[in-house]
Amino acid sequence: MSSTPLSSLPSYNSLSNLRIQSLYSDISRQKHSNPTTYNSNIAWWHSTLEAIVSRGWLPNTPDRLILHAEQSLLETLRYERVGKPLCLGTVITELVNSRVAVPLQQFLTMSQSVHDPGWFPYRVAAFVVGKPLQWALHQLNLNSSEDESDTERWNRIKGDYVLVGAAERAADAVLASQRARGVSHADTLYTFDSFRTTFASALPGVTLSDKDLRILIKFLERDRRAVITEKEVIKFVSANSGTLEVTAIDHGILELKTAIANLSTQIDHITAKIDSYKDKTMAAIRQQHKSLALSYLRSRKQFEDVLTQRLGSLEILQSTLLRVEGAAENIQIVKTYESSTVTLRALLAHPSLQRDAVDRTFDALADANADARELDDAVRSGMDVALGVDLSPDDEDEIKAELAALEAEAKADARAKEKTLQPVTLGETRRGSVSDAAQRSPERTSTRDANTPDRRPEKVLAE
Repeated sequence: MSSTPLSSLPSYNSLSNLRIQSLYSDISRQKHSNPTTYNSNIAWWHSTLEAIVSRGWLPNTPDRLILHAEQSLLETLRYERVGKPLCLGTVITELVNSRVAVPLQQFLTMSQSVHDPGWFPYRVAAFVVGKPLQWALHQLNLNSSEDESDTERWNRIKGDYVLVGAAERAADAVLASQRARGVSHADTLYTFDSFRTTFASALPGVTLSDKDLRILIKFLERDRRAVITEKEVIKFVSANSGTLEVTAIDHGILELKTAIANLSTQIDHITAKIDSYKDKTMAAIRQQHKSLALSYLRSRKQFEDVLTQRLGSLEILQSTLLRVEGAAENIQIVKTYESSTVTLRALLAHPSLQRDAVDRTFDALADANADARELDDAVRSGMDVALGVDLSPDDEDEIKAELAALEAEAKADARAKEKTLQPVTLGETRRGSVSDAAQRSPERTSTRDANTPDRRPEKVLAE
């Protein structure tokens, strides 16, 4: 491969040739002399190898989840003025030991998840049984010698490896696509062919091969627990699914779903044939080949009759599938009712919910409330004593009488204000004012009359 595609990768386009040369060199001795740089280099190779595989740059293979560690990989990674990498044996060994890459056959046959902490001992046990220990450790890349060259290590680890990160992304895409498809019973069931048709392009710009799909199904079943399989039946399940197995009902629904899909494909093919014969008929008429046009018309009519039959069959199968799905859902609903009834009866049978226990509880609650009221009254009385308040019944009567007198006085004031605000004539107002003034200050008036001459006789007469 030329350097141009590699240069377009994010892991390459910001690096100098000197840095790439260091990455392509034998880095095995850095593991102990410079572990930080060593781990950084391994991480760089991890992202680079995943990018190359996911883009389909490996020659002679359509796989997008499998790293084929062979001579063609070295040629693919050849870089201008740098050459081929001298560290792939070390890199792949580290990827396997860190579980980001798993040998293909082991991935497909192992029963434990790649994320299971007990996976590493399982690998050793699986290989040791019936084989010499040294050979088993050698195959698992666990006895890598410090004196072993990268070329020797490369020759030992060559093979096919599942890239776990790529499988994770593909599983996420498939599950997202499945959630968007619907929730009917038939939508959860697939054959391998229908699974391929539906999900082979789940990752944008990527078409997964059959090997990739087998890996993906195994990952979804074992590591994600999102599907269960039985022969060629693939069933999506969830954590709250009632039955984690492929049932006879599932087989029946899947057969109906497959028959409908096949019939739909036939209908599309027949429709295309009818359109083709229609075009041929028109072409023959334009060329004045009457007999040929009649032949095309007869063929088209036969296909139209077949199409009518197929459409009728499709309608019957679709309605049957709906009824079967409805019956299956009703079974699940009834099972839910049954489990709910059992749960409710178990709760009602609890000793705390028996009638005697309930009565005892409420009696105890009433006694506690009475005690609380008595305590409250005692605290209030104690506060009155502490504040010097000691009222006898006579004191209480006197206080109530005083309160009644204050209320009567307030009412009298209110009535007086109402009378003051009532409208009166001008003369009445002035006479009333003079009379009130005389009544309020008789002595002052007498003093003024005696000592002060009346200076307003004309004004009074005028009034």
